[in-house]
Amino acid sequence: MSEPVIAAKAPKAVSLKPGIRYYWCACGRSKDQPFCNGSHAGTEFSPLEFSVEEEKKYALCQCKRTKTPPFCNGSHKDLT
Repeated sequence: MSEPVIAAKAPKAVSLKPGIRYYWCACGRSKDQPFCNGSHAGTEFSPLEFSVEEEKKYALCQCKRTKTPPFCNGSHKDLT
């Protein structure tokens, strides 16, 4: 499996609401980061469907190296 594109070396803080299905970009190609816009077509990547239980701001990963997708775990700090 190839590595996803690093969309940014920092997370994006977004306000999310419960009861909505979100689709996190796993390939790094979406122009709507951190959300999927279908740019993964023709690759081995698929978006990650997720929802939240609480309305608040969340830090979503944009480096695509997190161990807790779609949420940032600080993996971008290890990128060179």
